[in-house]
Amino acid sequence: MDPLTQGTLGAIGAQNLGHLAINSPTKYKQLKLAGILGFLAGLSADLDVLIKSESDPLLAFEYHRQFTHSLIFIPFGGLLSAVILFYLFSRRWKLSFQITTLYCTAGYATHALLDACTTYGTQLFWPFSNVRIAWNTVSIIDPLFTLPLLALVIAASFRNSITMARIALVWVFIYLAFGMLQRDRAEEAAYALANERGHQAERLIAMPSIGNTIVWKTVYQVDNKYYVDVVRTGISISRYEGRPVEKYSADRHFPWLNSASQQATDIQRFRWFTNDYIGIHPDDAGRIIDVRYSRNPLSVDSMWSVQPAENKSDREYIKYVASRSDVDSDLGALWSMYKGH
Repeated sequence: MDPLTQGTLGAIGAQNLGHLAINSPTKYKQLKLAGILGFLAGLSADLDVLIKSESDPLLAFEYHRQFTHSLIFIPFGGLLSAVILFYLFSRRWKLSFQITTLYCTAGYATHALLDACTTYGTQLFWPFSNVRIAWNTVSIIDPLFTLPLLALVIAASFRNSITMARIALVWVFIYLAFGMLQRDRAEEAAYALANERGHQAERLIAMPSIGNTIVWKTVYQVDNKYYVDVVRTGISISRYEGRPVEKYSADRHFPWLNSASQQATDIQRFRWFTNDYIGIHPDDAGRIIDVRYSRNPLSVDSMWSVQPAENKSDREYIKYVASRSDVDSDLGALWSMYKGH
């Protein structure tokens, strides 16, 4: 999720525990202080983005949303955040270390669970499992979700109102539940479309597009192809049919690739990251794409892809390729579908 939303939800988590410190010397501004600590702790799990390598472009994909986002790491993440924030702020605010730890842990705990509600995938059960959990109920950026929460957090802080903080928490559950309902409607429409084509979908996913829960990208697999479409879940259902994408196969597409090479290993790492939704770009047979992600949900120009090269040594890493599509055109197409055009 975007940093503003992550921090805001962290603040909400901490503010909903603000009443536990009612005997603090700072009780009359308790929710403001809880909100600040929760906000900062709610952001801290994303410090894993600093784990990257110039030579290994997929290292960041492996470690982002890994151990710092694991459920088992929450007490440690909360404690580490508390240690830093206590010496930076809490001592001056006359908050005890115990209360600081409580607020920071509450804020930190919201991070991974919110990320799991998006489509990117979060390793909630690391180190016991490296499965990427993605419930696909909210976009990584959604102003309709975030802005009401931010307003309620600010109101709770300045009014020292636990009621406002609780209303914010209720809004979180309402909006995410609405996202689940919309996701299920999109999946149902995608299955219906597959049946109309005479397809028996082996796998199917529906993912919200950027900034809304109305326009959903759907991808389903039949044999060695993925079918990419868009479902608009307004009052009525609208569908936009896209292009098929050939499923990646090393034997068919890159027969020269040494299975023991670093590039072959990198493709397997990319396969894991994409939950095995990897295909060959229809207009560039040399690129292996993540079929799930594109700014224009009807497009097959993935936001990220990898490109093997025959002239590399077996020890060299694969080439990473960012999206080459036009941002304005992509967002314009998304806006048109959002309006139902």
